[in-house]
Amino acid sequence: MTHYDPNLEPVRPGDTVVRETVVTRGPNETVETVVVRESNAGWWVAGILGGLVLIAVLWILFSQSGGPTTDDALLEAQAEAAAAQADADRAAIAGQVAGAQASVDIARADAARSSAEAARADAEARTAEAQAAQPVVIERPVPTTPAPAVVSPTAPQN
Repeated sequence: MTHYDPNLEPVRPGDTVVRETVVTRGPNETVETVVVRESNAGWWVAGILGGLVLIAVLWILFSQSGGPTTDDALLEAQAEAAAAQADADRAAIAGQVAGAQASVDIARADAARSSAEAARADAEARTAEAQAAQPVVIERPVPTTPAPAVVSPTAPQN
């Protein structure tokens, strides 16, 4: 046996039907059946509107309103980019030159320090050699009576 309710809309293919039965207990017991139909029409409308918005945005982005001015602006931007790249290259080369100069200065300082250390070591060796040598005694005659010192008022005083 089939039950057909003329008050309900017919079920179409693709529709989702949810039936809920509500039972109220009490002095008067009632049974109600609620039928909820879900449709995909809302999603279709949202998808179509989203597509139209996407097409409108692409149309605005890719429309050629200025033509030659866009090309001029593009050429100017490319020239500025090339100048900026040249400035960056010059700065990099200047940095490399400064680094090389610093390396040369460090090498010169190391060489000067090495030569100073060599000179100091040579002086220490000569000092050690002189200290290790036999003392030299120089003998000379000493006068027995010293000559009298002459003091005059015009003589320079040291």
